[in-house]
Amino acid sequence: MIGRLILALVCLLFGSVGFTAETPPIAPPAMDTPAGPSTAPLTAPGPIATPRNDLTTPGSAAGADKSGAGSGLVISLNTGTGKGGTSAAVQLFLLFTALAVAPAFIMMMTCFTRVIIVLGFVRRALGTQTLPPNQVMLGLALFLSLFIMAPTIKRVNEQALQPYLAEQVTQEVALDRAKDAVKDFMLKQTRKSDLALFIRLSGEQRPRTAADVSFLTLVPAFATSELKTAFQMGFIIFLPFLVIDLVVSAVLMSLGMMMLPPIVISMPFKILLFVLVDGWTLLMQGLVASYR
Repeated sequence: MIGRLILALVCLLFGSVGFTAETPPIAPPAMDTPAGPSTAPLTAPGPIATPRNDLTTPGSAAGADKSGAGSGLVISLNTGTGKGGTSAAVQLFLLFTALAVAPAFIMMMTCFTRVIIVLGFVRRALGTQTLPPNQVMLGLALFLSLFIMAPTIKRVNEQALQPYLAEQVTQEVALDRAKDAVKDFMLKQTRKSDLALFIRLSGEQRPRTAADVSFLTLVPAFATSELKTAFQMGFIIFLPFLVIDLVVSAVLMSLGMMMLPPIVISMPFKILLFVLVDGWTLLMQGLVASYR
């Protein structure tokens, strides 16, 4: 009897709770209101509008208004193609690659190697270990190399670069024309013995004409020839300064001044000789004339 009473109370309790959860509240009966400003009935608030995201992505572009009304800022990346169908990103990558290999190109395929070695011999022959400074030597060698290479650079600009910028030729044709211009310069300055050595070492057939010479074979042959010529010019530059060192050493030995380094006495005389003969002018003239 007690168990049935408890079960009935539980059912009544849960039944009343379920009824109140599902049934809307009963509105109170309308009452007459006095005359006056009418008040609008209170209504339930509608759905809250979410703020629109201004930075839209291509995936959310479908939900945007196609007419453009109320649209926010759209961020897009323009990867247009450049000349010859090459994208801007690829052209930028090629530019940085060219800058990375530019030092090797300057040293191995231009007259920079010969110029900087000859200038180093001059500084060593004078006995001034740090004068001119390295920065001055490198700058002088670089701009003197540009002066000597001016005809080749002009040819590359006229036959390769400008037609490519004007979209008259493709990138491959422009590179071939630039390579031919540099190749002609290197062939004129390469010794036949050095070129024959590297052709034999590479195992290639003997080229019939200069155009048949492989570019990869020509580059080391040209670099070897430049080193030979630079050391020959350095030896000639060293001779007059070596004579001054020998004379100063003999005088010091005859005077019994063996503890005094000869370089201390000979260096002012070598600088004086170099200035009197206008050595820098003769040096630049000889370097430029060696490529004529």
